Amino acid sequence: MKTIDYLGDGRYRIIQDDGLYKFTSDSILLSRFVTARKGERVADFCAGGGVVGLNFYAENKGVSSVTFFEAQKELSALSKESVLLNGLGGVMNAECVRVQEIPAEYTEKFSLILCNPPFGNAGFENADPQKAVCRMELTLTLEELVMSAKRCLKFGGRFVLCHRADRAAEVICALSKAGLEPKQMQFVSGRAGREPYLVLISAKKGAKAGVRVLPEAVNEREDQGRTV
Repeated sequence: MKTIDYLGDGRYRIIQDDGLYKFTSDSILLSRFVTARKGERVADFCAGGGVVGLNFYAENKGVSSVTFFEAQKELSALSKESVLLNGLGGVMNAECVRVQEIPAEYTEKFSLILCNPPFGNAGFENADPQKAVCRMELTLTLEELVMSAKRCLKFGGRFVLCHRADRAAEVICALSKAGLEPKQMQFVSGRAGREPYLVLISAKKGAKAGVRVLPEAVNEREDQGRTV
């Protein structure tokens, strides 16, 4: 069954389907980790139903365009429905394609790429296959994701993603190796004093080394099923 939820200040809405993967609070945290620059051309990699790109647009001024890239046709269709529902067809478009196979026309096109990727490697063996693909690295590896982001970013553009906290070192190494230098990062825990479960990282194409580590954030919704 399809449902409609409100984003940002309530002006924009997103369509979800109970039978498909539904977004969690990780996506909202990611969309709020950075702010838009004037004329920002945004890509939402592994977009699912489009929540990251839609919420980023809803909460920021100066966004020129948003393109959603999602491999699963059912989820990509949902993002298209949400775009039409909000009357944003002139600003947003959705591409049903694997991140590794994004067409050449998008090479060095974006100034900002946002991504809540599949980053699990265990625990979903019995999950619905469509949902498991959104959670586990079954069809997209970290290295493939990073290289695709590098190709689609303009020089000086930002790649912003969330990932498992216990894989932070692996993510940082992959980014630096690809020439996407981490510039800002923040760990997130579900409750004060608990071990972080998530890391948010903003990397810049072509930047010099040097990262700003923000104070740890507490996401109490993590203890409520990680939904918004």
